[in-house]
Amino acid sequence: MAVRWMAVFGAVVVGAGALLYADRPAAAAPESTESGPVLGASGTGPCATDPRPTHERLVPKTLEVPIPYPVITVLPPQVPEPAPTRTRMELPPDPCADPCPDLTDLSSAPPGLAALLGIPEVLLNPKPFHFAIPGPGPDPGLVPPPPAPVQPPVEPAALSPARPAPRISHAHEVAKLTGANSVNRTDKRWQVDGTDLGIMWESAPGEIASAFGDTVGRGFHPPGGMGMDWRSNVLAFSTDRDLADGMTFDRMVTDDRCHAAEVLSSRKLDNVEVTTIPTAGFALGDRQYLSYMSIRTWNSIPGTFFTNYGGIAYSDDHGQTWTKDPHARWDNIFGLANFQVSAMVPDGDHVYMFGTPNTRLGAVGLARVPKDQILNTTAYQYWHDGSWTPAGGAASASPIVHGPAGELSVRYDGARDVWQMSYLDTAKAAIVVREANSPQGVWSESTPTVTVQDYPELYGGFIHPWSSGSDFYFTISTWSDYNVYLMRAVLD
Repeated sequence: MAVRWMAVFGAVVVGAGALLYADRPAAAAPESTESGPVLGASGTGPCATDPRPTHERLVPKTLEVPIPYPVITVLPPQVPEPAPTRTRMELPPDPCADPCPDLTDLSSAPPGLAALLGIPEVLLNPKPFHFAIPGPGPDPGLVPPPPAPVQPPVEPAALSPARPAPRISHAHEVAKLTGANSVNRTDKRWQVDGTDLGIMWESAPGEIASAFGDTVGRGFHPPGGMGMDWRSNVLAFSTDRDLADGMTFDRMVTDDRCHAAEVLSSRKLDNVEVTTIPTAGFALGDRQYLSYMSIRTWNSIPGTFFTNYGGIAYSDDHGQTWTKDPHARWDNIFGLANFQVSAMVPDGDHVYMFGTPNTRLGAVGLARVPKDQILNTTAYQYWHDGSWTPAGGAASASPIVHGPAGELSVRYDGARDVWQMSYLDTAKAAIVVREANSPQGVWSESTPTVTVQDYPELYGGFIHPWSSGSDFYFTISTWSDYNVYLMRAVLD
């Protein structure tokens, strides 16, 4: 699969983490805290016989290095996607039972010479880097016409008073959510051996959806998503209200026995469209929405990646199948456009869209749209110097938080009547949280929750919607582990 080697490994968090902490083991979770057991404590996983989950060391066992080579590609128009295959499988009531041993209990290769010597095995993996020229192709079929253009008004939107920086205790691990020996045993139940992100939203009353990024199965070996059975994204659902011991998944969207399906397709051609990555989700009535970014290539200068556009997909069958709306897109003009990586939050009569350019280095802009016009880009108003305005489009949005900011997660906490924003601050080498009294701010100063001192090669930071009171739950990923962990911090 195409991997994010340069994009993530070259990020500032790795520069700050790997260089300063390369001689120390990756962070180990404490046995317990005042709030109860955490990752690694005996008996906290689904099976008492499971070995204790541990973090991978920064010096990997296997280091796969992609070697791009140029290829001229004649690219025909994209044809309509075939109807996806979906299956429903009843998992065994006992979470320790392996439902598909014929698929997941595969013998591993004997250790090589490098493993016996205790040094990383370096694999050079040539990968095509495509230069596309248009070519003839089949009729792509009927494309639905765009929504009728509208002309939203200019409306004032003053800044709210600044809040103090959030007071948050140091976060600790609650549970490993994905991969081998996780509380969900996703490797055995859905062939999800390695994945990242864990973007959450309330998909229905009493239910949380969790979207994950590039996912691999057989032959998975970190760092990064190395292995076979690559899917650009997968989707899980949970009704677990007790987060103190982790978040249990009830099901994932599947296309075969014990196999999580790719829910948003991609062309998988590096420098054309290598993958599609979810960035946020929300539900309105019976429709689910998923913002995503179409990634052109991860192989760019360190700390960056290039997108084709940021877009919106929707599902009318509770996440089983998705449609990428052909008109709800923000094209990446010259690689500088905003709203390529978006977090979307419904509140009142509007859905608010917080966005950054591609890379993890840009500032945060803000837009809003009426709830009945989400797929109509002409209906969006952008916050610009104290007003909601359509004039100038996305390029006119004023920064509400200055960069660097990556992997936004935003929510409105109705119980406290406050907005919360979590993101990766590559300058601070930490996941940070800010708060505000209104979407446009003024946003508070940032407070770190997790830093590379504890988790080198850290990224993510997506807020669990059921965080309440002093309990602040969120997910993180690390490049060295390439799996997702649930974290808890205490909000004073």
